[in-house]
Amino acid sequence: MVRFDCISKTYPAYRGKPGVNALRDIDFAIARGSITGVIGRSGAGKSSLVRLINGLEKPTTGRVVVDGRDISAFAGRELRLAQRSIGMIFQHFNLLSSRTAADNVALPLEIAGWAKADIRARVAELLDLVGIADKHDRYPSELSGGQKQRVGIARALATRPSVLLSDEATSALDPQTTRAILDLLANINRELGVTIVLITHEMSVVRQLAKEVVVLDAGHVVESGHVADIFTHPKHPITQSFLAEAIGDSLPVSLASRIVPEPVAGGQAVIRVQVRGAGAGDTLVARMARELGLDVSLLAARIDEIGGRHVGSLVLGIPLGIPGGEGAASRTLTWLSQHQFSAERLGHVA
Repeated sequence: MVRFDCISKTYPAYRGKPGVNALRDIDFAIARGSITGVIGRSGAGKSSLVRLINGLEKPTTGRVVVDGRDISAFAGRELRLAQRSIGMIFQHFNLLSSRTAADNVALPLEIAGWAKADIRARVAELLDLVGIADKHDRYPSELSGGQKQRVGIARALATRPSVLLSDEATSALDPQTTRAILDLLANINRELGVTIVLITHEMSVVRQLAKEVVVLDAGHVVESGHVADIFTHPKHPITQSFLAEAIGDSLPVSLASRIVPEPVAGGQAVIRVQVRGAGAGDTLVARMARELGLDVSLLAARIDEIGGRHVGSLVLGIPLGIPGGEGAASRTLTWLSQHQFSAERLGHVA
C-alpha cells in the first residue's frame, strides 16, 4: 500500500539555523491491509515520514508510492484528490470547537462536494461505527478525550480512505482510554480493510495493535520486521531501550535485588530464556532437566500475545553446587542455543 523508494528529506537552513537531514536512505514497504507501527524518539524523523505519506512534504530524493501512485510527484488539484484516500488522526484531535461532533465529521465531505442527504447518512454511519452515535449534537467541549478521538477517527474515515495515519493518536489519553481506542482501530482494520500506519514513541501501543514495526533513529531505519520477532530478538540499542520501557524487567524485585555477578557456593546461575509460540515454554523446564540431568528451577515467567503470536521469557535457576559446578550453566546455555532459544546469563543467587 505504501512504498518508500530510497527516500531522503533535508530541511534547508532557516534564519540562521542549520539545515536538518530528517530522513536518510529510507527504503521499505507497508503491506495492503496491514497495521504497521513506526516508532522512534523525538527527532527520529517520524513526523517527516508521515508528512511524506500524505503529501504535505516532498522528499528531497526518492519516491513515495501510495496505492500504486507516486504521491511525491503530485501537486495542486491532483494532490488534493489523492489526499482524500489518506485519512489522518491527530494527537490533540484538531476538532473545530464551533462545530458539533456530526458537523466535524461532515467537514471533509462538504469540502469534497457531497450532497447533504448523503453527508447525513455517512455521518450517522460513521458515528455508529466509532461508538458515539448518541453524541451527534455534542460540541467538543462537552466530550471526553476518548470521545473527541472517536470523532477524529470518524472524520478521518469520512471519504473512505485506503490508508489511515495515526500520528501519536493515543499520547494524550489515559491507559484505559488508549486501550479502547486501539481496540477500535483494530476493529476498523478488520471490518474495512483499511491500512493503518501508527506513528508513536510508545512500544506498548505497537505491541497491542501492530503486526509489523519499523524503528527509526536519527532519520534511519535501524530495525524492522514482525512485532513478535522484534520483541524477542531486538538488535539495535534503541529498540532494546523501547522494549525495556514497554515490558519492564521480568524479574520480581525480591529476586533482582539478590543477583550478584560472581558464583555463590551452593547457589544458582540465573538464566533468562526468550520463548515464542503457543506453549513454547510449557515443557522447556522438564525437557532441560531430563536431557541435561539438572534440577532446573523456574524462578519467574512472563508471557504476552504480541502481533498475534505468544512471546515471553522464563527465568531459570541452574544449581551450581553439583558435580561440574559452574559448567552446568555453560552447558545449559549451549543446549538452549542448539535448540534455537535466545538466552542470557543474568548473574547468580545464593
